[in-house]
Amino acid sequence: MEESQKVLRRRKQIEDQLAQADSFKGAVGDLEALMELQKEGEEVTADIQSALADLEKRLSETELKTLLSGPHDINNAIVTIHPGAGGTESQDWAEMLLRMYLRWTERSGYKVEVTDYQPGEEAGLKSVTFLVEGDYAYGYLSAEIGVHRLVRISPFDSNARRHTSFASVFVTPEIEEDAEIEVEDKDLRIDTYRSSGAGGQHVNVTDSAVRITHLPTGIVVACQNERSQHRNKDMAMKILKSKLYELRMEEKRKELNEVEDSKADIAWGSQIRSYVLHPYRLAKDHRTKFEVGDVDSVLDGYLDPFITQFLKVRSQSKSREGN
Repeated sequence: MEESQKVLRRRKQIEDQLAQADSFKGAVGDLEALMELQKEGEEVTADIQSALADLEKRLSETELKTLLSGPHDINNAIVTIHPGAGGTESQDWAEMLLRMYLRWTERSGYKVEVTDYQPGEEAGLKSVTFLVEGDYAYGYLSAEIGVHRLVRISPFDSNARRHTSFASVFVTPEIEEDAEIEVEDKDLRIDTYRSSGAGGQHVNVTDSAVRITHLPTGIVVACQNERSQHRNKDMAMKILKSKLYELRMEEKRKELNEVEDSKADIAWGSQIRSYVLHPYRLAKDHRTKFEVGDVDSVLDGYLDPFITQFLKVRSQSKSREGN
């Protein structure tokens, strides 16, 4: 069944690409017709400008997708956020990042399922894992892997001092089925417990939540979103396989000396992006040097410019390495 779904998904991709090509041909034909009318004396300048702007926007979006050529860029994404040291400050920052990504996914038309949520003791969260479903979710969100830094006047400090907080974001592609990823029962420890997530209707009174520990690697995954223990176990296994796949890919990158610094210490100097709310307001990506002053919009999910710049820089870097 899963294999047939893969074929249908690939077929849909090809059909979408063909439809897009036909759409571009149609748009160019419409522009040519408008230009002919202009030559004949018709006042269609505004129509031409509007059509050109629309075509440029669509071409830009299509160009961006050409940068997503990795073997799993089109896959769904599994995102995990962990706060750094600093207790409530960092836990609150992790919650802010969760909101930022949920807002981005909403605007981008993706479906999101929070599979594991561990609330903080006073505010924020201790960890969260969520699944983002839709074409190229992993390709886009891979731009967010790393440590994120926040500078602000702390709402938790009675003396209103400035604090710096860190949180890490890690993203793996959802691997539907991979024969190379074999997980043996003897390598697993499976624990069940009562759900503790936010939201009353999702909290169960039975031990339906599932935590799976992969003993050889120490990887721990959990799922408490579903009411059924069986469904929680299935989702946890899917996340585990995805993390094991990413671990294997990371080992291969190390062998090729191409390790991305995506699991750096959650501390000063390792951040990929800074969000400064005081003494000035700025969001800056340290990899691409791209920055914007409207940090509030960024925290509200307007991440596309940062993602686009990262993908372009990464593509240019790969081209240079290839040459």
